[in-house]
Amino acid sequence: MTASAHDHAAPDLKAIQSLAAPDMAAMDALIRHRLASDVVLVNQIAEYIIGAGGKRLRPMLLLLAAGALGHRGADAHQLAAVVEFIHTSTLLHDDVVDESDLRRGRRTANAVWGNAASVLVGDFLYSRSFQLMVELERMDVQKLLADTTNTIAEGEVLQLLHVRNPDTDEAAYLRVIERKTAILFAAATELGALLAGADAATRRALRDYGLALGYAFQIADDVLDYASDAATMGKNLGDDLAEGKMTLPLIHAMQQVDAATRAQLRRIVEQGDLDGMPVVQAAIARAGSLDYSRARALEHARAAEDALAALPDNAYTEALRGLARYAVSRDH
Repeated sequence: MTASAHDHAAPDLKAIQSLAAPDMAAMDALIRHRLASDVVLVNQIAEYIIGAGGKRLRPMLLLLAAGALGHRGADAHQLAAVVEFIHTSTLLHDDVVDESDLRRGRRTANAVWGNAASVLVGDFLYSRSFQLMVELERMDVQKLLADTTNTIAEGEVLQLLHVRNPDTDEAAYLRVIERKTAILFAAATELGALLAGADAATRRALRDYGLALGYAFQIADDVLDYASDAATMGKNLGDDLAEGKMTLPLIHAMQQVDAATRAQLRRIVEQGDLDGMPVVQAAIARAGSLDYSRARALEHARAAEDALAALPDNAYTEALRGLARYAVSRDH
């Protein structure tokens, strides 16, 4: 997805990250401290996952949202760590469910230590996140995160129901994205508003921003699965197809192609047939499905930016705008 597709210049991710860097460093220190367990395998796997880096987008969103409203401090660092722990635990469980062996260009924890260890350490991270959360003694925070984690779990099950289902439509796909991905983005930004003591309208605006950003980010991700390569993406091209996931490029192509091609695509999806990847890519190209999907991601990115209109005009708000543009201009 090219930056020129957006109304604004390409965002400078490094500048955004440097703005959040002091708070992110404090969160990292807290994570290292609170990951510790006297069970060696827990430490090994947790360190492996957390140490893999990644963009740490979700905790950064919380810290930027709080910063935009003038709030910084230890409680924000602690909740950012909670969000990262929740996200990391879902990754561990996801990779087991999807039977993935590559993430961010490294072998997944389940590929290294096996499924049982990955699931159990995922549970450890999940329950550790709740310990951290409860320490803040904020019932509003606990309620938001309890609701969010429950919704994420529903999203996981919902996605499972659609595996190898060629009849999955765009509405069903968006329901999975909302629960699996967008809801944690929305929680992160709303938590920033909660910590800052913001009014209901500001909380809603930041939640709307996070939700729209989550949609944009995931749709853009799904485009990359058909338009990128393993070296750039840090995962195998066609992973979604192999795992039987119906994502927007394929859903759109299925609706546009002729009956014979549709029947062929159905068979490929039902069998998770990676040898059919060239057929799928050709159909997606013919139907203009990548451009369609990019346009949909862009709509959500613009909605995210629009949601920020009521926020104070400062470097943190500008960074949030930049992340909305980054979501649809990145190549990995």
